[in-house]
Amino acid sequence: MNESAALDEIVEHRHIAVCCGTGGVGKTTTAAALAIEAARRGRNAVVVTIDPAKRLADTLGLDRLTDTPRVIDRSIWAGGSASGATPGAVAAQPNGQLSALMLDTKSTFDGLVTRYAVNEEQAQRILDNGFYRNVSGALGGTQEYMAMEKLHELHAEGGYDLIVVDTPPSRHALDFLDAPARLLRLLDNRMFRLLMMPARTYMRVAGIALQTFLRTVSRVVGREVIDDIIAFFQAFEGMEAGFRERASNVQVLIDDPETAFVLVTSPRRDALDEAMFFADRLHENELHVAALVVNRVHPELGHDDPVALRDLSTRVDDPALAAGLENLADFRTIAIAERTAVAELQSRIESSAVAFVPLLDHDVHDVEALTAVGRYLVTGASAGAARR
Repeated sequence: MNESAALDEIVEHRHIAVCCGTGGVGKTTTAAALAIEAARRGRNAVVVTIDPAKRLADTLGLDRLTDTPRVIDRSIWAGGSASGATPGAVAAQPNGQLSALMLDTKSTFDGLVTRYAVNEEQAQRILDNGFYRNVSGALGGTQEYMAMEKLHELHAEGGYDLIVVDTPPSRHALDFLDAPARLLRLLDNRMFRLLMMPARTYMRVAGIALQTFLRTVSRVVGREVIDDIIAFFQAFEGMEAGFRERASNVQVLIDDPETAFVLVTSPRRDALDEAMFFADRLHENELHVAALVVNRVHPELGHDDPVALRDLSTRVDDPALAAGLENLADFRTIAIAERTAVAELQSRIESSAVAFVPLLDHDVHDVEALTAVGRYLVTGASAGAARR
């Protein structure tokens, strides 16, 4: 298999690409570059970030991104300068479209409440609830579930050919994957069901132990907080089925063959360790990594043995040539070590599909640079120095 053939297949044929990896390895860049490449190939692509930083908006030349997909002007991503800068690039197809958005956890949660409320009064009762206002933006795991909800929304309603998701750093991205199952466990939890009961029934069934527990907690956090929590869950009555159905649908979407997981890393040992951890967890969930992207690798600069290069440097008379040979030996040593470490990760993920993006001499801060990165991710790239 061509090493980037899997990424070509994702860009051209898959419906969802989930980019996972630890922080600082170029995950956002990879997600955006894949979406741009799909748009250039004539697909309707959208990239979703749940990173509150403005990096994606800045790179796309926008002042900001919102929770609503924003269509990026074609002149920004389909211009000739970027494609002409890299040998092997082809002109953008005329029917492609690129959009981008940044997840707003609370707005997405509000939309979900409004969708499943029995009527406007119930929705407003929940939206005005003090406990809800706190958990909708701050409760652990809420962001991850709402990211999956937004993914489902785009899948069901957006009409996109390819949805590329930029996830949080890897161990949090595991929450992203587990969020639907966690919500289903919450809905099945006995405490949740008790709190969902109407007030009189609840006080009769809850039992002395639970009532004593709630009274004790209320002394710490205040009775008003406890009342808000109980009121929230009781206001939730009748909406459980909708949330349950949605969570199940999201889980099906994660498991769908049209969803591809792209593992993004760098040659740093800590990043590779995180990538291995994530790959193992995917495997436990009977999912697999469709492609591996390794950013910021040193070019191989030939195939000479570093030991032989250093030996040769001691036998030449020209000091400048000797120094150059020593430098080349150093670069070859680094390049070999990086690829050896990556090969270990490849063996763990049971995939030969890997794309190496070289250590660039400039920041990826605009669409032209993103398009150039995209050329390294897919076939046709002039990336020989960066590939094994």
